[in-house]
Amino acid sequence: MDERDLLAERFEAHRTHLRAVAYRMLGSLSEADDAVQEAWLRLNRTDADAVDNLGGWLTTVVARVSLNMLRSRRVRAEEPLEVHVPDPIVDRADGTDPEHEVLLADSVGLALLVVLQTLSPAERLAFVLHDMFAVPFDEIAAMVDRSPEAARQLASRARRRVRGGQATPDADPQTQRAVVDAFHAAARDGNFEALLEVLDPDVVLRADLGSLGGSRVVRGAAAVAGQAQLYSQMGLVPRPALVNGVPGIVSLRDGEPFSVGAFTVRGRRIVAIDILADPERLRGLDLSALDG
Repeated sequence: MDERDLLAERFEAHRTHLRAVAYRMLGSLSEADDAVQEAWLRLNRTDADAVDNLGGWLTTVVARVSLNMLRSRRVRAEEPLEVHVPDPIVDRADGTDPEHEVLLADSVGLALLVVLQTLSPAERLAFVLHDMFAVPFDEIAAMVDRSPEAARQLASRARRRVRGGQATPDADPQTQRAVVDAFHAAARDGNFEALLEVLDPDVVLRADLGSLGGSRVVRGAAAVAGQAQLYSQMGLVPRPALVNGVPGIVSLRDGEPFSVGAFTVRGRRIVAIDILADPERLRGLDLSALDG
């Protein structure tokens, strides 16, 4: 094995971790892969033997690349005006694929990623690196050109936004699934009162429709229940799934994916529903876990 093969082997040992960092930063699986690939290219231009902590060095590179990508989005005005549902990670309802477990650690649900999109790039980096990966603030400070105390404040502001965004689900997956199943049954039967029983009064539904109609945000139990009743009349075939590690539904029309929906359940009620129904993005998703 030559030096390049050895370097590639060392890099591959960190790939899954690096992809997890980039996915939390960017909310896009393809962009996360681009950031990881850029880290590999930079490693090849570096004297790896002079790097004391390769994992830490690579994490810093991926974080900086992701930060630049976030800033570039804003400069090019690519940030959506309303809601953009990040790329979902879909698994069978009975368990998460081992390859997805690291990506989904720390309850990285779609609701959390949607909230992270409301942060500034620097806030997002500080929160992701410190709260999710325990990177010290002095290292984060160097990435955002601020003092360690300023980096701490960035993470603190981000933490308050996340806590106020109803982004963290109940820990019990069985309870979550029971509530989601009750919601679906009530929608299928057109039972408005039963829908209200499983919806939090302040529930928010965020739908990314892409070419079907942009995006939509619906707030309040009555309004969301009404939308659920309309949705149930479209002749879709629902399939239970795990979406970013929490109970969700993949809906099919004529055998093709029509939407992916994730539900955030707290206190036995649904506080958030995030739906991706953009045909172009759905075609790019890996839904092979649902086959068979």
